[in-house]
Amino acid sequence: MVRINENFLKLKAGYLFPEIARRVNAFADQNPSAEIIKLGIGDVTEPLPAAIVAAMHSAVDELASRDTFHGYGPEQGYSFLRDAIAEHDYKGRGVNVSADEIFVSDGSKCDTGNILDILGTGNRIAITDPVYPVYVDTNVMAGNTGEADADGRYGDLVYLPVTEENGFVPDLPTEPVDVIYLCYPNNPTGTVASRETLQQWVDYAKQHNSLILFDAAYEAFVSDDNVPRSIYEIEGAREVAIEFRSFSKNVGFTGVRCAFTVVPKDLKVKISSGDEVALHQLWNRRQSTKFNGASYVVQKGAAAAYSSEGREQMKQLIDFYMTNARLLREGLEAVGIRVFGGVNAPYVWLKTPNDLSSWEFFDLLLEKGHLVGTPGSGFGASGEGYFRLSAFNSRKNVEAAIERFKTAIG
Repeated sequence: MVRINENFLKLKAGYLFPEIARRVNAFADQNPSAEIIKLGIGDVTEPLPAAIVAAMHSAVDELASRDTFHGYGPEQGYSFLRDAIAEHDYKGRGVNVSADEIFVSDGSKCDTGNILDILGTGNRIAITDPVYPVYVDTNVMAGNTGEADADGRYGDLVYLPVTEENGFVPDLPTEPVDVIYLCYPNNPTGTVASRETLQQWVDYAKQHNSLILFDAAYEAFVSDDNVPRSIYEIEGAREVAIEFRSFSKNVGFTGVRCAFTVVPKDLKVKISSGDEVALHQLWNRRQSTKFNGASYVVQKGAAAAYSSEGREQMKQLIDFYMTNARLLREGLEAVGIRVFGGVNAPYVWLKTPNDLSSWEFFDLLLEKGHLVGTPGSGFGASGEGYFRLSAFNSRKNVEAAIERFKTAIG
């Protein structure tokens, strides 16, 4: 008899974004003339920067010649990209990360799930609530949780609520945990963590021999110099943290696919024998076994983002989306909505008006404004009563959406 991973059966029916798509499709079928504006999924809309396009064209041309053709590349990523990342994202900001600690991949979403391959069962997992659903669901799939309760919280996970009441700053766990997921700038709330907050987490991890999985996919959107963009800006973090970054939003690679994970060589954990093992070597072995590397063409494009032209064009792209975020914030505030985030992050997190539930507000916006956002409850029980909007859209759609909010809410 074939056996399956029955942990998959514990997953709540309807992953958040497919459920949104189901409701939107049903509405569109019933209202074929409705022009729906989608501010839900954080998918980019603007063309790739010209410097990146040119580099990818050049890379394709290389593949057309026997003399410059590239087949399998290094599973860890080409040195031209790893060196550029180390120089510009880390050393240029005074952060100690070397190129051989960087592993290029096809997405940080993939990496945050795949990292569980090198972690054992029985770890006590802590997540913020609300949270990016992938962190939870991949742990369910891996067998690290119990069943879900009526609120969607899984047994054996340690939930750390982040709400307006605590300033969207999670309290340290009251019990020892082994693995801690942190995402800053935060998805979905759009909030950021101070240097002091991250230092507390690093100190906690060192005290309890914990591992921090730090998702910094949106670090490029930070404009405040006082806000850390990497966990490795914090003293001691190299000994307790793995960092994930992505090219999806800062240069528009949601469909192109390229990201990287940093695993410091200082990061070691004890095994059952009492010996220490470096997670760097385990991740290297995992990638070498299960991954053939991101494509050459894609990596050449990603490397072009670090050229002088690429950096300027990337800045223009980020400024474009952050202007969208500002317009959304101002438009919502003008109609009396409480708004959070959207300053150092491309997501706006709002409090639903009139005590509406997250899904009630979703249906209201869809029916009256032909607008789509993301219900906060889809990110966790503590997200109930909140709603996420994405700044990733055209300026025309954002301006139209603001007017529709006035109609739908007013």
